[in-house]
Amino acid sequence: MIKEVIVVEGKQDIAAVKRAVDAECIATDGFNLLPRTISRIDDAYKRRGIIILTDPDSAGERIRKYLAQRFAKAKHAFVPREQAYANDDIGIEQASPEAIRDALSKVRLHEWQPSSEFSWQDIIISRLTGVPDATIRRAAVGEILGIGYANAKGFFYRLNHYGVTRAEFAGAVDKLDDAANLSSGVEEPNYGD
Repeated sequence: MIKEVIVVEGKQDIAAVKRAVDAECIATDGFNLLPRTISRIDDAYKRRGIIILTDPDSAGERIRKYLAQRFAKAKHAFVPREQAYANDDIGIEQASPEAIRDALSKVRLHEWQPSSEFSWQDIIISRLTGVPDATIRRAAVGEILGIGYANAKGFFYRLNHYGVTRAEFAGAVDKLDDAANLSSGVEEPNYGD
């Protein structure tokens, strides 16, 4: 699996990248770049790094330039125009898996092993699955950690793939539980040390 998150322009580009390599991708939806998309890219950049892989056309270069200004330490991969042209269209979605792998190999990628810091038991004990408010809890903890909302399986994946530490996780769950106790007016029992 590639450590960095690959930033592409669209959903078809994501499909093409996934045919070539095992990697997580984010689509910019062209130059629309909504605030939530920028936020997702920023989270990925801070936690894992990003590789910008935009179409080899003028629109792709404008997007790349914009992202490069925002994310100065981003890595870049380029598929040559002739390898990204088919069916009277140019774009990453037209590139062969070999062309995409070749482009990605030139950014000196290395395989990244996810941590096994968290177990499924951590998800259960923290009431992030199996309880009526688990969906709300995961969304809140994901927001605190900057990894966003996901179903339980996806959340577990993100904990072990986005560099979340045990201290960050415990702090986020504690913050959520403290806020819930304050809003309900319930005080935590003090059992002493």
